Amino acid sequence: MSKPNIPTEEQEQMALFEWAETMVHINPELRWLYAIHNGLRLSVGMRVKAKRLGTKKGVADVCLPVARGGYHGLYIELKRQKGGVFSEEQMGFVQFCDDQGYLYLGCAGWGIASRNILLYLSMRHEPH
Repeated sequence: MSKPNIPTEEQEQMALFEWAETMVHINPELRWLYAIHNGLRLSVGMRVKAKRLGTKKGVADVCLPVARGGYHGLYIELKRQKGGVFSEEQMGFVQFCDDQGYLYLGCAGWGIASRNILLYLSMRHEPH
């Protein structure tokens, strides 16, 4: 019996952004959904450059800088559908987001992430 084909985090993230592109006509805020490229596998030289450019371990994969439900915005850590684990640095970022008024969600797969994004966008906007 062969192992089930579980998409990688990269594949999940690509699928999420493909979905967002198809949904932007319904939810224009999705235009501002963006990726934070901390998890890319880079050569040593590029890792050094990325760090000098401000890359930080633990920061979530995706951000939607749209205020809803009393939150300043939404951060998503996208994991594989099975087998994804949170690092110590990621857990620290979870706490930071909570302290700063951002909603942070860990999502196993792009499907769960997309549903959570739609739920978030359906929350009432409460101006500051």
